[in-house]
Amino acid sequence: MGDKQIDASKAAAPRRRGIYLLPNLFTTAAMFSGFYAIVSAIHERFEPAAIALFVAMILDGMDGRIARLTNTQSDFGAEYDSLSDMVSFGLAPALVVYLWALSAFGKAGWMAAFLYATMAALRLARFNTQVGIADKRYFQGLPSPAAAALVAGIVWVGDDNALRGSAIMVLSSFVLTVAAALLMVSRFRYHSFKELDLRGRVPFLKILLVVGVFVFLSLNPPLMLLGVFLLYAASGPALTLLSLRTRRAARRAQMMAERAAASRSSDTGSV
Repeated sequence: MGDKQIDASKAAAPRRRGIYLLPNLFTTAAMFSGFYAIVSAIHERFEPAAIALFVAMILDGMDGRIARLTNTQSDFGAEYDSLSDMVSFGLAPALVVYLWALSAFGKAGWMAAFLYATMAALRLARFNTQVGIADKRYFQGLPSPAAAALVAGIVWVGDDNALRGSAIMVLSSFVLTVAAALLMVSRFRYHSFKELDLRGRVPFLKILLVVGVFVFLSLNPPLMLLGVFLLYAASGPALTLLSLRTRRAARRAQMMAERAAASRSSDTGSV
């Protein structure tokens, strides 16, 4: 009787309402940046649109870390972050690059933009189903923020050098958009950098290295950022091929060791 009363009181107790403000504030800011990129592209202000996508990427990287540092993680925040990512790194880059260059291809252009948006959605859905299962040190497939950085980077480089409408830029935008879309749903592994400890002490040399990175990027921000994310996109296939080659070498070494052991045992038996 007493247990039933306790269960009834638990069922009748009001559920806690409300959401954590701080991490979701950064998530909202990231989604605002993505939406601002779309609006800027509609008005043919492509440089602010590209910059807004990079700002969205920075804010998206901060909300999760802030939630973990302040112990304000929640299911609501995870779902909200996923929807924000779809806007900022799925729809926004697709529309920006379509208005920038892909519209010149007609139906093929908007199909390429739709392919990018769809692959971003599939990439996010796959990531959500692998939370708690996959190795946190790696992403499976190119992360959607990095894919958006590729698209934003080529738009920014082209606009900064007044190359809009040139054949080389239009073709490069098409190829890069399709490649980024396919890499997002690939099985290539990419470093997540989640093992970086931002709260611990670091050697003075690492501080100098961070300063050097900022100086390097400031030389030509659009070109340097595009180059960095092109290298990161290429690191996935390179890392996967290196891993496969290492496994094959290990299997060959194991097979040779087994054959050598078998031959030794046969020689001993004959003696």
